[in-house]
Amino acid sequence: MIGYLNLILRLVIWFLLTANLSLPNIIIGVGVALLLPRSYTAPGALKDWLRVLWEVIVAIPQAYLEAFEIILRPHRQEAITMERVKPRRSPGLIFLDIFIITFTPKTIVLKYHEEGWYEVHRVTRQKQRGGEEGRSIRGQGTGDGV
Repeated sequence: MIGYLNLILRLVIWFLLTANLSLPNIIIGVGVALLLPRSYTAPGALKDWLRVLWEVIVAIPQAYLEAFEIILRPHRQEAITMERVKPRRSPGLIFLDIFIITFTPKTIVLKYHEEGWYEVHRVTRQKQRGGEEGRSIRGQGTGDGV
């Protein structure tokens, strides 16, 4: 079942990149999805996939709300935080996590660290106070020119 979800994810990405649903493009997309190398990490559990797909659905109205909020009340503060990747994540689930974070207007993933961290840039309305998820690394260089 998880293999089918990976295949569907690859096909969806293919169709979003090509914006073409013709029969030849579908055949090429299926071929590319099948030829891409498989990951040898533990596959994500079905409940993890369903949870992430639900988060994608919830992210759409959240993105609109955040966009209107930024328009009506400008956000002038910025912060870069490190957020831990959820445990037992397959590459497909990590991709969807990054998509969800980046889809909303207030956040974008700058870098994925192989040690299990996302580097996330956020815009906020006021200075951040305690209780923020992740560690703030404001003012610290990452050493890679980002």
